[in-house]
Amino acid sequence: MKNNLFLDAAFSKQTERPPVWMMRQAGRFMPQYWEIKNKYSFLEMCKTPEIAADVTMLPVDLLDIDAAILFSDILVTGEAMGGDLSFTQGVGPKFANPVRTAQDVENLNIDCLDKLQYVADAIKVIQQRLAGNIPLIGFAGAPFTVMSYLIEGGSSKDFKLTKLFIHNQPELAHKLLAKIAKITADYLNLQIAAGVNAVQIFDSWALALSWNDYQEFSHRYIQEIIANLNRQDIPVISFCKGSSVFAPIMAEAKPDVISVDWNADLLNIKNALPAGIAVQGNLDPHILYADKSVIKAQIHKLFERMRGTEGFIFNLGHGIMPDIPFDNVKYAIDVVKEFRF
Repeated sequence: MKNNLFLDAAFSKQTERPPVWMMRQAGRFMPQYWEIKNKYSFLEMCKTPEIAADVTMLPVDLLDIDAAILFSDILVTGEAMGGDLSFTQGVGPKFANPVRTAQDVENLNIDCLDKLQYVADAIKVIQQRLAGNIPLIGFAGAPFTVMSYLIEGGSSKDFKLTKLFIHNQPELAHKLLAKIAKITADYLNLQIAAGVNAVQIFDSWALALSWNDYQEFSHRYIQEIIANLNRQDIPVISFCKGSSVFAPIMAEAKPDVISVDWNADLLNIKNALPAGIAVQGNLDPHILYADKSVIKAQIHKLFERMRGTEGFIFNLGHGIMPDIPFDNVKYAIDVVKEFRF
């Protein structure tokens, strides 16, 4: 790998500057993304290896980041298991056949890895294009988050149906989560076999859970997934909205990196974690709307706080919003790349 900064930091080695990539770095804030998106549906983009590679490479070519991340979606596992998935502009993902009953759970198939072969094919194309310059990150949705979409039938503001499901039918919830965890581990191992250099687990809606419910209905399944990964030389990143609260539990699953939201002091989180666990984050993405002088000052403030810390990857506390100016994102990355510890 010509640029090892990301992998070195992920394995808690000292780096001359923080490596940088950003969640949702290949997305709707880019005019070039829309040139592709206007020709194809979202699922066509995910399922056509050449197109997925085109989108993955946009931030590589236009932003000069230190790591690429596979263009896909966290819900492809739910679709492979039997979910009738669609994406509508302005609405988001929808499952036309939500999971609500024991029979619905029974109908979900975990022997479905062949349906995700298009992801492995995309990884091979992307790695050919990356040509060993920077690492490629693969990813999957965490079981609780995927379950919430399957139960709600789409996005939710309050996760009422999901919470009723786990509280009124805990045994059935665990059966569903176990199924999702099994295919998720298989899916991440498929990506590793296809050639990704790191993987990230996204638990986007963990913040909906209480501390005890997070332990029971999220953490134990992420722990199971990580334990079943073929992770030799492959760093594992664990991310959730709520990581500023749940980081101590997340560490028990033994990821290499915990990606932290913007609600906590990053150095305090790092110092509270066991030795050898790196941190990723944690700039508030809303700062990228601000004047460039503010962006630079906020990044430098974070870096001065983290100066001398081994195992630090710069990222946002969550993904880039679609209406953030492209020039601001590019400027932020340039600021990171000019910095030296």
